[in-house]
Amino acid sequence: MRLLQRRPGGPFIEHLLETALARTRLLPADRHLFQELVYGIVRWQATLDWLIARKTQNRTQHPLLQNLLRLGLYQVFWLDRIPNHAAVYETVELARRNGLGPQAAFVNALLRGYLRQFDATRQLLAQLKVTQPHLGYSHPDWLAARWRNRWGADRAAQLMEWNNTTPGTFARLNTLKADPAMLLARWRQEDVQYEPVCRDWVEENRVFELKSHPPLARLPSFQQGLFYVQDPSTLLAPQELAPQPGETVLDLCAAPGGKLSCLAQLMRNQGRLVAHDTAPERLKLIRENCARLGITCVTLEPRPATLGAFDRILVDAPCSDTGVLRRRVDLRWRIRPEAIARQRTAQLALLRQAAPLLRPGGQLVYSTCSLEPEENQEVVRQFLEGHPGLKLERQRELLPFADHVDGAYVARIN
Repeated sequence: MRLLQRRPGGPFIEHLLETALARTRLLPADRHLFQELVYGIVRWQATLDWLIARKTQNRTQHPLLQNLLRLGLYQVFWLDRIPNHAAVYETVELARRNGLGPQAAFVNALLRGYLRQFDATRQLLAQLKVTQPHLGYSHPDWLAARWRNRWGADRAAQLMEWNNTTPGTFARLNTLKADPAMLLARWRQEDVQYEPVCRDWVEENRVFELKSHPPLARLPSFQQGLFYVQDPSTLLAPQELAPQPGETVLDLCAAPGGKLSCLAQLMRNQGRLVAHDTAPERLKLIRENCARLGITCVTLEPRPATLGAFDRILVDAPCSDTGVLRRRVDLRWRIRPEAIARQRTAQLALLRQAAPLLRPGGQLVYSTCSLEPEENQEVVRQFLEGHPGLKLERQRELLPFADHVDGAYVARIN
């Protein structure tokens, strides 16, 4: 339970969970359940707290006690595979084992009270999605309102529902080391179940959704660099940039290297691909990924790019990440409205840094994983106002409720 006692601004829950699991010897099924419980409680925190507040007259609970109540209620109302009586019993035992013995009777009474009102509570939860969507779908009120004003209630609800689902695992074929037949044959040997992904920006037999598999890091096909784990939405920007073999290309915000490695594939490992990032540990990650994937055309650059003229530049800017909230499980509780304005300033600075490095007639692609116009269309508009020699060729927004992938924005400028 200490996993959820993170400090504000501390590590994301994914990192805390990974660290905790690394210290255990849980069986795969138990690890999966542990992850489901942690992520589920974080995703549905607002709804769970609403349930708790109904029975406690909005009294503030000790943080560990609040987490225990969340844990029990999540199992009762969101999980089908754990019998309700077992969920209540184990939650009460956890209270006792964690020094909350005097509160164990309170935990038992609250949870059993909800068991007696199970059907009625399920109806209340369904109604909450209509009457108070931010509580019904467990999102910050300001973010739910922003999306509702932009797309309407139905699509905002679809987006929030998407954010509460478990994301799929997608693998991009590394054509520098394998062809589809080779990779799929290896996966059959390794007991990997997969389905091809079809999108208009994805080449046939290049991306696959992994339905079931052993731990990826242990797969020989992964260790040998035959594929890279990457959501299909992240491939739109490299496809729009469309680098050619022999060209000089800059990836201005390159880490961790997913888009960079895709660019190297499109270049067939021929030419000069400059990867810029300011953090040494992130450059180390790029170096490791390139080594595993067999990429040799990449030059790492820790300093701001000042060299020469590039044929093509990718600015995959840091952003609010509102398009990937289902993957960044606790991000919804960290993000603030003012952060969007701060990101916009940094995004404009990156585009202005890239502009003088682009050769005449070259291509510049700006991309984010944000859904917010302030970070996307408005950044591009403001940038072009100050650079009359450049023009917007096209732009595209990927929306989870329409495209069934993570959210993304891509603009091609020349």
